[in-house]
Amino acid sequence: MNQPGKFVSGSTMRHVINMTATSTIGLLAIFVVDALNLFYIARLGQRELAAAVGYATTLLFFHTALSIGLSIAASAMCARALGAGERQQAQRIAGFSLWLTAAVATLISLLTIPLLSPLLSFLGAKGETHQLALRFGMILLPSTPILTVGMSVGALLRAVGDGKRGMYTTLSAALTTAILDPLFIFGLGMGLDGAALANILARCALLAVGLHGLLRVHRLYQHPQWQDFQQNLRPFLAIGIPAILTQIATPFGNAAVTSAMGAYGDEAVAGWAVVSRLIPVAFSALFALSGAVGPILGQNLGARQYARLRSTMRDSLLVTLVYVLAVWAALALGHNIIVKLFGVQGPGAQVVDFFCLFVSASFLFNGALFVANAAFNNLGYPFYSTMLNWGRSTLGVIPFIWLGGIWYGVEGIMAGYGLGVVLFGVLGVWLCFKVLREIESRHAAGA
Repeated sequence: MNQPGKFVSGSTMRHVINMTATSTIGLLAIFVVDALNLFYIARLGQRELAAAVGYATTLLFFHTALSIGLSIAASAMCARALGAGERQQAQRIAGFSLWLTAAVATLISLLTIPLLSPLLSFLGAKGETHQLALRFGMILLPSTPILTVGMSVGALLRAVGDGKRGMYTTLSAALTTAILDPLFIFGLGMGLDGAALANILARCALLAVGLHGLLRVHRLYQHPQWQDFQQNLRPFLAIGIPAILTQIATPFGNAAVTSAMGAYGDEAVAGWAVVSRLIPVAFSALFALSGAVGPILGQNLGARQYARLRSTMRDSLLVTLVYVLAVWAALALGHNIIVKLFGVQGPGAQVVDFFCLFVSASFLFNGALFVANAAFNNLGYPFYSTMLNWGRSTLGVIPFIWLGGIWYGVEGIMAGYGLGVVLFGVLGVWLCFKVLREIESRHAAGA
């Protein structure tokens, strides 16, 4: 029986807040548990272990980007079908998406395994650190398809409007890791192998909880036929490939900042490392918002509710404004506490202070860019998000931090990092509303 999507009626602001809140809780749990994971490994007292995890996770970030990109495509296509009231089509899309993501993730994992050692060497891993990172990666790599399909299942739950069960998937993974990490690492004396095993079981929990919601609760699945692949492959890749490229862009900008800080010594790099870990926690709601707004836009696009598309964008930007102002105030008031908590000194303390007092405000434009990118991915313009993100991570970072470093040292680098996003945030929002007008004009013209 075909029914209209959940997001095509009711307050768009309520939908934005509810979906963002549930996504934020899940993301925060993952971020906190990731920090605990590194803390447990560091407690083993062997510095090579923490470094090995750092190298391996840096390399495996590509697989995470792949998972996110494929989940964006699955969510966007399914949300459109649900918004148009085509539930059976949404079931076919869901089935096709899950099998395709499993196949792609398996292929990428198989291709990565023989390249893992030389890639770790390319990153700079040597000696025992290299061997430990290789061992950790080899244990974890075969579970990549579980992670990829699990993330797609969570995205499909959000596409149907079930943000609560989408949250349960990430919470289950976080809870599994929080329980099993100390048990395996310390209780069973498995060390780094225990951390990898706990990670694998957390991915299994993610997938199991998600599949229960998708298959048993919503019954949003139909086993795909060959014609489903023929019909859906091209539109799926048209969204998925740009979404993957968009996710990969961010580390390039961060690597440029790290390199620039390196000229000012280890303390400056340590300060930037603190900022890098502070950002996902402090601004977790912005990252959640970018994932939450997509299904709302997708359903209303499918239902051709163009006024609701504009309303959703305006509400998302308003949430971004209020949230960033609140976080900026909190960071500015607590900057001394943060510096003392992480024990950074000299240039590192300058970096953290300057970020908390000034640069954190620039996340208003980062948040606007996140929302615009989500809109492009769900409105059929995914390459706009790719261009904007790569523009932000290159033209919006490298020249700004270079000039800032020359003129004002580490504080200039941080200022450049913040100022560079302003243009791309404004451009993203302007372009997004322009796209909305074009879509509505085409429909009015009967295109």
